[in-house]
Amino acid sequence: MYQERLLKEIRKKIGDRSLNDEISNILNISYDAAHRRTSLKAKFSFEEALELAKYYQISLNQFISNDHQFMVQKTSAVTNTEDLQSFFKNNLSVFENLPLSNGMTIYYSAKDIPFFYTLSDTLLSRFKIYVWMNLLNSKQVFIPFLQFSPPSFEPDTQALKNKYEAQNVVELWNDMTITSILQQISFYFDTGLLLRNEAKIILQELKELIKYIEQKTENDPKFHLYENELVHLSNDIFFHHPKQSLFALPANMFGYILINDPKTCSETLNYFEHQIKNCKSLNTAGNRDRKKFFNKIHEQIENLNKNI
Repeated sequence: MYQERLLKEIRKKIGDRSLNDEISNILNISYDAAHRRTSLKAKFSFEEALELAKYYQISLNQFISNDHQFMVQKTSAVTNTEDLQSFFKNNLSVFENLPLSNGMTIYYSAKDIPFFYTLSDTLLSRFKIYVWMNLLNSKQVFIPFLQFSPPSFEPDTQALKNKYEAQNVVELWNDMTITSILQQISFYFDTGLLLRNEAKIILQELKELIKYIEQKTENDPKFHLYENELVHLSNDIFFHHPKQSLFALPANMFGYILINDPKTCSETLNYFEHQIKNCKSLNTAGNRDRKKFFNKIHEQIENLNKNI
């Protein structure tokens, strides 16, 4: 029964291509051996079934009968800049394996400013990488920001940013979303690792980023921003599509548990939709409420700028 279900899922993935040819090539077995498996005369080994499921991005949760148990994936740990480059590439592969062309909506619970926005060739982006590396690597030696020179991530990060911004995006923010980056700037300035001129440039770039997001809220019909005043946000990312969804649950600053279990994804969609009912839409609230929200963020930035 399980083999039939696995073969059915593979057929959905390959369309008109030959099932026997596909399995023969992936498992590196003869055409006849593949045919015996597709005709159910022979069973897949455990390793073969896992290899096929991994290759075709087929969730094994559907083969587990217990609603309280399901399989998840975990992104690789990030402890140095090379790992961070792999993280960006893996995120690109996540996008490539999702049905982005039609009907995809990304929900982002923004405890911090979504990292997609700081994937750019700016001092702000470089500072975020500097902070990530110091926080994630226990062996990291704290060096002045001026001496920090990460490798160029530009091709991967720009592609990742473009893919994110091309989707229908729903972001939930509150007054605390900006707090994390401001605390980081303040901390590294107070310790002398970030110079005053550098800090002021980063704050100016942060102001420009907030203005950009405000403009998106006003002018981009695919972007929806909500102010959530009731619930602590969590940096959860939910990729919702009627055919294939994915829930990215933070395990640490740059580690995610990836869940594609249909029942869990359905519950996650319901949770986001319920939150949104208790949020204020900054797209439709009118200029006064929208300006009030963004002015509070600019005021926090300006207050730190005056204290540096």
